[in-house]
Amino acid sequence: MAQHRTDTTTDEYRWDAVKARDAGGAARFLYAVKTTGVYCRPGCSSRPPKRINVEFFDSAAEAQRAGYRPCKRCRPDGVANGDKTTRLVERACRMIERAQDPVTLAELATKAAMSAGHFQRLFKGIVGLTPRQYAATHRTQRFRAGLRAGDSVTDAIYSAGYGSSSRAYEGVAHRLGMSPAKFKNGAPGVAIRYAIAKCYLGFVLVAATGKGICAIEFGDDRDALSAQLRDRFPKADIRLAGKDFASTVDAVVALIENPSRGLNLPLDIQGTAFQQRVWSALQDIAPGRTVPYAEIAERIGSPTAARAVAAACASNRLAVAVPCHRVVRADGDVSGYRWGVKRKQELLKREGNPLRRQQLSDHID
Repeated sequence: MAQHRTDTTTDEYRWDAVKARDAGGAARFLYAVKTTGVYCRPGCSSRPPKRINVEFFDSAAEAQRAGYRPCKRCRPDGVANGDKTTRLVERACRMIERAQDPVTLAELATKAAMSAGHFQRLFKGIVGLTPRQYAATHRTQRFRAGLRAGDSVTDAIYSAGYGSSSRAYEGVAHRLGMSPAKFKNGAPGVAIRYAIAKCYLGFVLVAATGKGICAIEFGDDRDALSAQLRDRFPKADIRLAGKDFASTVDAVVALIENPSRGLNLPLDIQGTAFQQRVWSALQDIAPGRTVPYAEIAERIGSPTAARAVAAACASNRLAVAVPCHRVVRADGDVSGYRWGVKRKQELLKREGNPLRRQQLSDHID
């Protein structure tokens, strides 16, 4: 007689596992409680929720995208000390970093004794990137470091682990925002257009390359903002934008005035693998909410890196679009902000009471 097999993917099965505090079993899932905004492992020792307030997720990343934060008891984001999953992912990261040739997902999954699909979901849930994306950003970081250290482009290409110059150019040009040679030489000829508009926080500079917005900066003086942009890109072809740039500036100002609108424009984000993980996590924080630096560190799988998270926030050049103003100290204190604590306080205040979008095309300098 055939043995009956229980479907472990149904909500009914998962709810039974939550009620039984079943930490093991065949099902691997997480549950979230709508009334608390927290997600947990099925074996969590916290107070049992009501079924009407519960929804289920397959991964920590999926729960966080839905706006939930990880439970501090059961550590469902895989960052508890000694967590087996975290150790497996950390070993995979070291394997990727040490390898001279690209490591395949199948090789990583085999080392972890998991299926390729399951391992990729776990890896992305902890790191915030797929193994392939992590490898690409790590190679870019090594390549960038080689160029800054004075290596030739060819030496930097092979030292970073690229098999050929063509592959390197394909892989890093969009991350550097320009070709490797231009990056090494200070970005000569890279076209950057910008405009400065007024907003309730003073002046805002918006700059863009052909790949997208590369800077959103607040300031009190137009000339100082322009000078900062030129100092950052000393050899680029920087010019004031024409009226055709007005819609881009309007979209940024609208985001500042009402963050719930979002920004449907491409961004030219340049940063290390760690910075990109932090900035990606920041973009998951909903308007009107704040998160401690330590919690962001936990979300990206680096629970001891709260200070590094703060440094990544300080390095952000895309104000509001990458909302580093929503990160606070553990005690809730607003703390520092690249463009001034008062602006950070005003942004958070505004997010609690969004105002109507204000078109400022006529104010572009």
